[in-house]
Amino acid sequence: MRFAAWSICVLTLPLAAEINPTFAVDDMLDVKTVSIAALSDDGQWLAATTSSLRDRIGIDNHRFGDPTYIAPAKTDLLVIDTRSGKSQKIFADRRQVRGLVWSPKGTYLAMLALEGDLFRPVIWDRASGAVSPVKLPPGKIAADNADLRWSPDGTRLLLTLRHEEWRADAARRFRQETEGPIVDHSSKEPFLAWDDLRRLSMERSLASCDWKGGDCTETLPVRKLGSYDLTEDGAGVTYSEDITKKTDYDTISGAEYKVMNIPVSGGNAKTVLKSTKGLTLLWSRDGRHFAYTKDGAVWTASLDTPDPKQILGPKPNPADKDKKAEDETDAEKEKKAKERFSAVRLSPAGDHLAVSNKEGLWIADTATGAHDLIVKMPEDDKLAPRYQVVDWSPDGKLLYLSYSSRRKWERGLCRYNVQSKNMEDLWKDGRIYSAFRMSKDGGTVVFEAAEGNHPNDLYVAAGAMKEPRRLTDLNPQLQPRQLGKTELITYLDSDGKKLNGVLYYPVGYEAGKTYPTVLIVYEQFFDDVFNTFNSILTANGYAVLQPSVEFETGFPGEAWLKGATAAVNKVIEMGVADPDRLGLQGTSYGGYATNLLITQTNRFKAAVNISGKVDMVSFYTDSPRLGVRNIHAPEKSQDRIGATLWQQPQKYIQHSAIMFADRIKTPLLIVNGEQDHNVPARQGMEMYYALRRLNREVEWVSYINGGHGMPTSTVEEVRDYTRRIVEWYDAHLKKPGPGAPIESGPPLH
Repeated sequence: MRFAAWSICVLTLPLAAEINPTFAVDDMLDVKTVSIAALSDDGQWLAATTSSLRDRIGIDNHRFGDPTYIAPAKTDLLVIDTRSGKSQKIFADRRQVRGLVWSPKGTYLAMLALEGDLFRPVIWDRASGAVSPVKLPPGKIAADNADLRWSPDGTRLLLTLRHEEWRADAARRFRQETEGPIVDHSSKEPFLAWDDLRRLSMERSLASCDWKGGDCTETLPVRKLGSYDLTEDGAGVTYSEDITKKTDYDTISGAEYKVMNIPVSGGNAKTVLKSTKGLTLLWSRDGRHFAYTKDGAVWTASLDTPDPKQILGPKPNPADKDKKAEDETDAEKEKKAKERFSAVRLSPAGDHLAVSNKEGLWIADTATGAHDLIVKMPEDDKLAPRYQVVDWSPDGKLLYLSYSSRRKWERGLCRYNVQSKNMEDLWKDGRIYSAFRMSKDGGTVVFEAAEGNHPNDLYVAAGAMKEPRRLTDLNPQLQPRQLGKTELITYLDSDGKKLNGVLYYPVGYEAGKTYPTVLIVYEQFFDDVFNTFNSILTANGYAVLQPSVEFETGFPGEAWLKGATAAVNKVIEMGVADPDRLGLQGTSYGGYATNLLITQTNRFKAAVNISGKVDMVSFYTDSPRLGVRNIHAPEKSQDRIGATLWQQPQKYIQHSAIMFADRIKTPLLIVNGEQDHNVPARQGMEMYYALRRLNREVEWVSYINGGHGMPTSTVEEVRDYTRRIVEWYDAHLKKPGPGAPIESGPPLH
């Protein structure tokens, strides 16, 4: 009896410990995410892929920018009957697939499947379950960036091909840039070398293949081919051909195209648009009508009437030619701003167009230009609800829109009746919705949804669209896991502007007790989306706060100080955060923000900069594999300096944390990947050596095979990365007072 009692005790202890296990690194590696790949025209058959972080382990960051490199991304490919909810795997093992598309009747599913180091076109037969290869002409391979398109009768596939020699030529170009032995670049060359290397991926021919009979006919010979599509009737192919003359410094990966249309039966191609430079172009479902935006004006045309007609937006006024912007009154500026529109979505037949301006969302008649405001979304009202167009019904009478409140966690789906001018709520609740996809017949919509702070699953709504049904349960292993509850917080920044933040409570939170709190900064936060690293921190006893900031071009550093510190004050007032145990962390742009913040305040007792720049001067022309990205970011986009280095050199200095390293008192952990071609590891190295010189506490970790952000070359790197960060916070935010026991979180496994 004594032996039996002892045995029962030993058996029940592990069982009790597993009742509510905490989220750990293995969970982070194995959480499944889902992606909608293709939906049949009648909405019954849904192809979706599921994958985890573990499926992406093994990336070779040394080959970043190599046109022939295919990074690992294995998936389970599922086909789900949206009516019954039954699902099946297409392949017994996990495969890398892309470009999935159903045949018109949903009988066959075409895709590119990775075999060795090549993507090959294959067809899955839904009735038999057989997978058949598409026969290609001798000496040709499928372009790995091909978009597959079915003919209306489902007998032929449109896809792009390359000569087999293309891979060898592209690989040789990459090796020349990375291995030399001599690399020669000249300003006389029209393109930056890495920009030119990236453009090799556009070198493709267009072919139409009878996948059963084996006949494959070339529709277009090799050229720098952009997008392409069949018209709905299958009579013609509309495609864009690259005509870029030199590297574009105004747009990241900027390109100029001419748009052409060629009959499938053969004949000469005709020009649809001579140039797409400066345009935002979109097409109707029938493939015959198009609209575009340029300089705030909206134009429409069609293949049959190719001369564009302006229907909305400002028209040239000779009287304004010599008028300077500073001479305009506020009323004139406001009037001009309201006149500027952007095209959003054309109806299937091209007779109506959803457009937006600073007032909200409109429906315009493409024949007359008459337009009605259907949703007010004032640009300057940050708390107004946000609507985004999902799709039109096939007859163009209904417009479906997603909805998200900016005051509380309420989201859903709505539809607008063009004839009755009535907006109807289909559903609204607290779940997070994304990736809406509507079937061609308009009878079914599939989407991703999740309860706050949980991974997404797939859902479907059909018929009246008012009763969504869940199709998947992808992460049952998380059912017993403890995940921190979340709360939307509202606060005023230092300028009195109302902002939102998301608070993730520590697992086992007790009201009235304060906790070490880590701010994770980036840009704007509102939804309590599931974040695996947040879950690691909350499982280890930390509250996590994601604050929003309000930016002003030219002063990003001030914005972080005004917004992030105000958010901290809020959670301290709530009695959640311990003001003496605050941590700060950011990745990429968030790492940049982390550096700027700790040069301006000593409130944080520990900070972690992951792949964040510290020196805007050296960063400005660095990272050649990204082309113009690191020049564009400070001049025109995310970094928000708003000028070139030579126009505003003082701004670059003011926003280089390295210049103010002597002000940093916060212990700083710097994490870089040696193969990071976005923010090179030498950025972290600069700050490490500066703080060493200043006798400040700093640690620099460089993963030799790592890239941007968390290293994913091996599982061991993921574990090491996670352990180092948690231990950094433990050492600085969980230090005991005199006579107090040392706090510790659960094991990271």
